[in-house]
Amino acid sequence: MNKIRALLFLSAALLSCTSHNSTIQCVETDQGFLFTENGSNVAFYQRAPKSYNGAYTRNNYVHPLWSLAGDTLTEDYPPDHAHHRGIFWAWHQICVGDKRLGDAWECRDFVWDVADATIEDAENGAKTLSVLVFWKSPDFVNQGGEMIPAVKESTRITIYPQNEHSRSIDVEIQLLAMQDHVEIGGSEDEKGYGGFSLRIKCPDDLTFISSTGDVQPQNEALVAGPWINMLGTYDGENRSGVAVLCHPANPEPINRWILRQARSMQNPVYPGREKVPVLKENPTILRYRVIVHNGDADVGDLYSEYTKISKRF
Repeated sequence: MNKIRALLFLSAALLSCTSHNSTIQCVETDQGFLFTENGSNVAFYQRAPKSYNGAYTRNNYVHPLWSLAGDTLTEDYPPDHAHHRGIFWAWHQICVGDKRLGDAWECRDFVWDVADATIEDAENGAKTLSVLVFWKSPDFVNQGGEMIPAVKESTRITIYPQNEHSRSIDVEIQLLAMQDHVEIGGSEDEKGYGGFSLRIKCPDDLTFISSTGDVQPQNEALVAGPWINMLGTYDGENRSGVAVLCHPANPEPINRWILRQARSMQNPVYPGREKVPVLKENPTILRYRVIVHNGDADVGDLYSEYTKISKRF
């Protein structure tokens, strides 16, 4: 966190991505991209690999994510699960045939090669970050010992300006296999967690609400609606919320969730314990919307609006 802030003041290292017609601004550093609005921090995308004492090396995720009041909502390298990181998308099982490629969830023997990253103006004053990422592992190399890309990931992160009660952030992930017989899957226990995940702070008064009403976390994945609203006193003073919406066009399941009251991440499970194929020609597309709000947002109405958005890829 301090490193990121320090980098922002090194003007010689900055490349401005600001548009005169956009409310969201973007600044590129040697670590990634900082998004702001009217001088307030919104979110940071970590492009460069980073580690904790030489371990848990990772990149290609969002942290910090800030609340509308300017408080940090996400955590990175938490003591209880040092491999957790902000808003991320990762799987325990990534296989090419019988060959397993490290563990992207645990940041072990896995590499996210961010080959390209571009910023574009989007509708309604938003900004879109598009990244091209190749999934590699020292467990999958050619005869010369060079890592071979197994999956091509194309991800678009669109950050919208704040309105009266909330801000929306869209994350659209497209996966294409670069080898035959590629599969991904979640944890191999009864939980089956994996995919799009948020390591947000867990205040003592954290509660979960879905389209079906209040939700009580349990050890295994539970069935709720296609969205979850997480309400709590994140800044120690004012109750606010973070909601996660699963687009109805996503592959099933879109209503299974791993939720935790404390010291862990929140996860709309995909695909679960059993692996599913990633194809060479027909991409796997996963779409989510994160809504940061002041506690007064009608998440049900916001979900209805989200369902009207067609595929961007």
